[in-house]
Amino acid sequence: RGRRSYNSCASTSRSGGLAAKEYPTNAMDLMPTAAIKTVLFDLDGTLVDTAPDLAAVLNTLLEQHGKQRQPLDAIRPYVSHGSAGMLGFGFDMSDKDPGFSALRKEFLDLYADDLCHQSRLCPGMGDVLDELEQRNLSWGVVTNKPGYLTRPLMDELDLTERCCCIVSGDTLDQRKPHPAPMFHAANQADAEPAQCVYVGDAPRDIEAGNRAGMQTLVALYGYLHADDKPAEWGAGDSIASPSGLIDWIDNHG
Repeated sequence: RGRRSYNSCASTSRSGGLAAKEYPTNAMDLMPTAAIKTVLFDLDGTLVDTAPDLAAVLNTLLEQHGKQRQPLDAIRPYVSHGSAGMLGFGFDMSDKDPGFSALRKEFLDLYADDLCHQSRLCPGMGDVLDELEQRNLSWGVVTNKPGYLTRPLMDELDLTERCCCIVSGDTLDQRKPHPAPMFHAANQADAEPAQCVYVGDAPRDIEAGNRAGMQTLVALYGYLHADDKPAEWGAGDSIASPSGLIDWIDNHG
């Protein structure tokens, strides 16, 4: 099938990963198409719009360190790159710089105290989740966000009991772009990797899904930077809005 853009649970415990086959990067080009049973989402920018809360935390930290606040629209593209990306933007430093670890701890402590003040499901995602559930398709989350932040956020949004799995950045010894979290999520969902589609807004999302042998979709509505080139990430397709996922499922196969 040609590539085209459609525009239209409980938390798991830490383990050493699954003894599962790792497919090559182009696995989906080599495997037969399977009916989708499970939809897996990246969290920040794909399932939930967390940028307002994260931007507020970054700006609080910037002010505390005597630096200028930044507008939400400027911060938003860095959210998918986690604390390293946001601190890199705000403080012009890398995770190799002296003082980064201490600054990151300050950032995460502030965020943990104000985790879900403005965060909401991405526009239209509520209807998508309802539709998936009506179709008896399970859904879950695979994120690099640490579990002590992921679970409370999911709880606050009343999503924890609805999903089939929550795989956080510290659930396993590996995290995306390693495929181990994807295998773990598929196992929790009682699905084969080829029966899963993973939706994300960063290159590591697509790489992890592809390496696990899943279908992959780029969420073009997510936290992409103007310089990003999602067409080069190797995803099977892309969606311009959450509702595009339902269109993709309807047309899949």
